[in-house]
Amino acid sequence: MAKIAFILLCHKDPDAVIKQAQSLTAVGDYMSIHFDASAPQAAYDKIRKGLADNPNVTFPKRRLRCGWGEWSLVQATLNAVEAAVEAFPRATHFYMLSGDCMAIKSAEYAHEFLDRREVDYIESFDYFKSDWIKTGWKEERLIYRHWFNERTQKKRFYAAFNLQKRLGLTRRIPEDIEVMIGSQWWCLRRRTVEWIMDFCKRRPDVLRFFRTTWIPDETFFQTLVRHLVPEHEIESRTLTFLMFTDYGMPVVFYNDHYDLLLGQDFLFARKISPEARELKRRLGVLYASEGVRFQISNEGRSLFKFLTGKGRIGRRFAPRFWETESTLGRERELLIVVCKKWHVAKRLLGRIRQLTDIPCIEYLFNEESCALPDLGGIQSTMGKRHRHRRALMRMLFDYFESDRLIVCLDPANLDLLEDFCGDRAVTRLLEIECQFSDSYLIGHAMRVGLAGDRTPKETLSRLLPTIRNDMVHESDRIRDANFDNHLRVRETDPPEINAMALAAFLGLEEDKARAIAETEHLFAD
Repeated sequence: MAKIAFILLCHKDPDAVIKQAQSLTAVGDYMSIHFDASAPQAAYDKIRKGLADNPNVTFPKRRLRCGWGEWSLVQATLNAVEAAVEAFPRATHFYMLSGDCMAIKSAEYAHEFLDRREVDYIESFDYFKSDWIKTGWKEERLIYRHWFNERTQKKRFYAAFNLQKRLGLTRRIPEDIEVMIGSQWWCLRRRTVEWIMDFCKRRPDVLRFFRTTWIPDETFFQTLVRHLVPEHEIESRTLTFLMFTDYGMPVVFYNDHYDLLLGQDFLFARKISPEARELKRRLGVLYASEGVRFQISNEGRSLFKFLTGKGRIGRRFAPRFWETESTLGRERELLIVVCKKWHVAKRLLGRIRQLTDIPCIEYLFNEESCALPDLGGIQSTMGKRHRHRRALMRMLFDYFESDRLIVCLDPANLDLLEDFCGDRAVTRLLEIECQFSDSYLIGHAMRVGLAGDRTPKETLSRLLPTIRNDMVHESDRIRDANFDNHLRVRETDPPEINAMALAAFLGLEEDKARAIAETEHLFAD
């Protein structure tokens, strides 16, 4: 069975470090702790004293002052790994942690997970071909030498960089090394760690190169593992669950995130708030538990994106030139069906096709697979459809040789509604107001990735009111926009009432509108 040696890099809160070490080693695992030399000596002494009687804890012989983006972080890790390899000969895996990490699975689950496959878990993506680096420097991290800390010695850092750039003092990457990049939170097998330690002794040239790269903790281990280990023995992922905000800051977890964390397909999570004492207590108890079954739903990131995105809906600073300088045509009528239940709108359009000759197109701005004619490529991707929305609509009018056209939109597409309803063409809006049962909302959550087959019922019960309120909010925003020619069909209204709205929307006589309103099972889920 797997035995884990945790490699802990930390710099604060000695009491929390002691508790973390006691919790993770209580079930027979190990820990090697590097406590930053920049921290007070008294804090380090407290940790040594608090764990002095724990045979499953060790410390590297030398403490380093670590700085973000520096080689010191990698060297501290190597020192801690070396101490763990020497102290714990029975350790099968070495797992990188920080003081802000906590287990979100039991030790029993973690050991069984690691025993399933003979692989290393480390993000390892091609440095130049991948999009792991979203913004900022890329090649500059490697081909120039970085001797100073960008955060504490900013002037020296950029002065050295600009001087090298001006004089053309670039350097080559070691020829037999393909640089990789990924998260610094990895879990490696003992054999891999021993290969890395041996490689460091044999290849001082590679160490010299990485010592002066920028942010080497994102490239050093990631590159060496890919260089030393067969590709089929590398799982390019981290086992530590972490998320980042839109501003690049780590998402912090609090007491009410317990159920969400347990449902993620990871062994640990980062960052746990220092104030989340109840969460820490429950997770600490969890690691030593036996017989716990976990329902893995893995919807954490999609939930975070959904919930934090609320309230941030805005408009572009300025419309595109092809939107301001073009119109659908004064003589044309664009009829827009707005409905959250897409299948209801599609049933309605199917019936309209049977009884009228008006061209109908379903959710062309929401479904990539929506059936569209070949319009020279403008219809080929969702991005092009949105960017060239008015040009696309004009081409559809021309293709069908019609001055009337019906399309479907999701209520979330307020920007499209504002754009089309502001056009010189005649625009009519038919909003279909549906009732949303809990079963429908659960299905919707699964379709959009907010939940999965294994999402706990407790998580769903908290999520459903938020989704329901979000749908109500979308409808309210449409009403607040005060669009002209805004008509409504309601699931709760009888067919004769809905027929009146349909007649006005489609410009039909009442008998045809009534036949459409009486479409069989129109609102059924």
